Amino acid sequence: MKSHRENRSAANTGPGAFCLLAALPLRARLSPARRIAPSVPSAMPPPLAAAAALLVVPVSPAPRVRLGPSRRARPAAVRAAAALRALPRRLELWPQRLAAVESTPPPSSAPAPDSSSGLDAGSGGGGSGGDGGRGGADLGWLKVFPHVLTASMANFLFGYHIGVMNGPIEGIARELGFQGNPFLQGLVVSIFIVGAFFGSLGSSALVDKFGCKRTLQIDSIPLIIGALLSAQADSLDEMLLGRFLVGIGIGVNTVLVPLYISEVAPTKYRGSLGTLCQIGTCLGIIGALSLGIPSESDLHWWRTMLYAACIPGFLIVVGMQFAVESPRWLAKVGRFDDARKVVESLWEPSEVDKSMEEIKAVVANDDSQSSWSELLVEPHNRVALIGGSLFFLQQFAGINGVLYFSSLTFRDVGITSGALASLYVGITNFGGALVASNLMDKQGRKKLLIGSYLGMALAMFLIVCGISFPLDEGVVHSLSIAGTLLYIFTFALGAGPVTGIIIPELSSARTRSKVMGFSFTVHWICNFLVGLYFLELVNKFGVGAVYAGFGGVSLLTALFAYKFIVETKGRSLEEIEMSLSPATPGKQE
Repeated sequence: MKSHRENRSAANTGPGAFCLLAALPLRARLSPARRIAPSVPSAMPPPLAAAAALLVVPVSPAPRVRLGPSRRARPAAVRAAAALRALPRRLELWPQRLAAVESTPPPSSAPAPDSSSGLDAGSGGGGSGGDGGRGGADLGWLKVFPHVLTASMANFLFGYHIGVMNGPIEGIARELGFQGNPFLQGLVVSIFIVGAFFGSLGSSALVDKFGCKRTLQIDSIPLIIGALLSAQADSLDEMLLGRFLVGIGIGVNTVLVPLYISEVAPTKYRGSLGTLCQIGTCLGIIGALSLGIPSESDLHWWRTMLYAACIPGFLIVVGMQFAVESPRWLAKVGRFDDARKVVESLWEPSEVDKSMEEIKAVVANDDSQSSWSELLVEPHNRVALIGGSLFFLQQFAGINGVLYFSSLTFRDVGITSGALASLYVGITNFGGALVASNLMDKQGRKKLLIGSYLGMALAMFLIVCGISFPLDEGVVHSLSIAGTLLYIFTFALGAGPVTGIIIPELSSARTRSKVMGFSFTVHWICNFLVGLYFLELVNKFGVGAVYAGFGGVSLLTALFAYKFIVETKGRSLEEIEMSLSPATPGKQE
């Protein structure tokens, strides 16, 4: 029971509404009139030329007409109803619009982009990145790395609090007087998720008011206080309060860190640096499990582990003092000079002017504070639905169930230590995240997401075959172990990191924090539900049937990604936002 209650919090690696039809494919917004094809060689084969035509850089984007007062005064419900009435027609026109985009011919006279860099060299907004195009080492990411590394310490702390209760929960229960009560043991763990739910809901207001940098520092306060209260707890109530405060801090951070990285990182490295969220979480879990080994012999060791959780919080407070603020937020609040200084310090000089022009063009159309009701109208409703759906599908693809059942799977092959089994899973997760960091800006988000869920489906069906067919016991164990590790690895390859990266990329600057807050709120709700009902489903239908269901959801998610996810690799946030804007040259509002 303890493993189940703890591991159900581990799905956001890397946090409803779910409507596949309403989440129209965002690539429908990439109208040919808003795009120009990149430079491609005249000898490029037609298939490659067609693919290159989709990787675009906007030049002098069409003006966006501001909404008049009468338009803004329309109630959100009226706008939402109008959007729903127009939905069937948009679905009908989608195949023709997509075909028009993909058939845009590339120019034949422009020079070919340099693609010799280890990372994607054909991207905008990030510059050439050092020596990437000249055969040398591409070190352009070093400028921004200290800043995003400091922020990703929040994800390390997230992973640490996931794993910190895995071993010591029995010692905590014995010392605080609730030993033998599985409900209270589960409550100590699950109260963390309740706090994270409220933290994700409140994250948007904090980010919009204080910016990413200050919010990360402010958010470290409940993390530090919660860890101290838990470490010094002499009663169950004190432990629950401490865990709840930690959950609030984690709920804010899981929204904030991917948002911060997406807005600070140069376009060329945004995907690879975004995987630091997943890597940080994996390292936190591994660190907690490793530090928790003495708890098997020392019943009071849990206090030391919880005191240690304060250290990353203090490092975040101090480190973020030297980190940069998001240039998008600075521009949003009118501090354009400060935004330019940040861009000049992190990006290549040749990209500064172009990037600032794009940022100003987007900010110029955001002359008022955003509200939650804006998530009901396009294009924000599509991004919100896609974000919520991705986390909904991620959770019901079974990551929490597999994490829980992995300890039993390893026990069947002679690995009786739950901590050791979890450590194997954590190392596999970390390995997948490292591979993802290398592929994210080469293969793109969409390919990794589709391949990840197909691999997860294959892993589930391997386990189901081992359980359902009369095979030798050794073969069954081998299939179970291989399937479990393959599932964890492929999850870390795409389903974990891509989900957190692509949502802020698709969101507009105006509603990015709210879309992220909504999406992660869906995540925590689904996280809780899967953890709550997983054992009941296994007892009623059997492991094979439940895992087959997880495999089916994984296949459905791969199809969802293929139909509704637009590739964001190599495109600046402003370029993506302008492409998805409803105000196109042929249809200005």
